[in-house]
Amino acid sequence: MFSMNRLSTEKRAQILSMLVEGNSLRATTRMAGVSINTVSKLLTDVGEACAGYQDRTLRDLPCKTIEADEIWSFCYSKQRNVPEEHKGEFGYGDVWTWVALDANSKLAVTWLVGGRKLGDCWAFIEDLKGRVQGRIQLSTDAHQTYVGVVGLVFNKDEVDWGQIIKQYKTPYAGEGRYSPPACIGTKTKVRLGDPDLAKVSTSYVERQNLTMRMHMRRFTRLTNGFSKKIENHAATVAIHFMHYNFARPHKTLANPYPRTPAMAAGVADHVWTAAEIIELSN
Repeated sequence: MFSMNRLSTEKRAQILSMLVEGNSLRATTRMAGVSINTVSKLLTDVGEACAGYQDRTLRDLPCKTIEADEIWSFCYSKQRNVPEEHKGEFGYGDVWTWVALDANSKLAVTWLVGGRKLGDCWAFIEDLKGRVQGRIQLSTDAHQTYVGVVGLVFNKDEVDWGQIIKQYKTPYAGEGRYSPPACIGTKTKVRLGDPDLAKVSTSYVERQNLTMRMHMRRFTRLTNGFSKKIENHAATVAIHFMHYNFARPHKTLANPYPRTPAMAAGVADHVWTAAEIIELSN
């Protein structure tokens, strides 16, 4: 086994690549031949650096068509199993990650790891406003906290906001209980300004939800790879979006050459390597 202070940049980049491709901490330790403490420390150090870099860099963005959504996960234990002494304490039970995605460049403009209450929505929308230039079109789902927030954070001349409201078939018990209920219809609703209803959608950000579940073991359902500490959970999310935004060319952006969302949004001029991401923490 190797300790963190003896690992080369190449070795740390190898470990990072394993993590962003959906491997758990213990699987990574076995494949890389390092201790789990080494992997955990790399995770938190690089995660903090990635969060800081994106907070500084993803500013004054030209993005105009934004989709927002929330994705569920949990930390420490399922909500129903949280010990009495930790009930109501953030980091124990349900954890929601709010994501804002640019529909054109596919850039993850901002995200927030928190709960699903009004205060979380306010912090998320306020942060989004501080990262974009000029008027935007915003699409959200029918989550009611948006109603009490978007129109207060954005002025009426800063946003055209529409909601997409999905109707689901009543879920049933049995073998299909782990599958989401079937969507049997949708309708759009103008909430603020004059949104183009043809562009009111959350399809791209929901596809990003799938990417998150595939590339972060902590989000994979029906496994024991869930986060035990909220700090590690937040660090993993920051690394995921650093890799997604800067280091992973998006298939829809390949013309005329492979590009990442950050390149398409004009905040990067090349495809980053895992080693470059590692260097952020040095």
